[in-house]
Amino acid sequence: MSSMQLSEKQKELLLDIARKTIENLTNGKPLPDFNIDDSLLNAKCGAFVTIHSRGNLRGCIGNIIGHSSLWETVRKMAFEAASNDPRFPPVTADELEKIDIEISVISPFKKIDNIEQIQVGQHGIFLKQGYNQGLLLPQVATEYDWGRKEFIEHTCMKAGLNKDCYRNEKCEIYIFSATVFGEKPGD
Repeated sequence: MSSMQLSEKQKELLLDIARKTIENLTNGKPLPDFNIDDSLLNAKCGAFVTIHSRGNLRGCIGNIIGHSSLWETVRKMAFEAASNDPRFPPVTADELEKIDIEISVISPFKKIDNIEQIQVGQHGIFLKQGYNQGLLLPQVATEYDWGRKEFIEHTCMKAGLNKDCYRNEKCEIYIFSATVFGEKPGD
């Protein structure tokens, strides 16, 4: 399970795609189109786009399976995070100066049978049981200073299940890694 190795130029291009998409959305313009001639950015890959406003979460939506090229996934997820995250109203043009964007390009999932295999800060968790499923990105555990048990419990609750659902033999647990970068210094 390896994260995608992106150059600084590729990361900047993906952040530019996300930013221009959100700018066009908030200004009532159509989605921007890009002519991307880069085999890595044209590879099918899952990704999440997270929007923060003054350090607070403002939207986060992703696609765990790469149905489209990475750059197209980033464009679509930027649009979705800015306009369709049910936890927040759509981002407005007045907010553009206050927001920063973070992108998480995710690796393929690996099914695990023991939560001891989860490395906090390195792995994200996806779990499902029946029709319920939940996902937390690797950086969430470190942002909240959670240990392994808290991390898996919060993933269970995000799935709408009891916090100890991971103990149920019908619960499937997957780990993944992510290449995370953003507009803020240090990202």
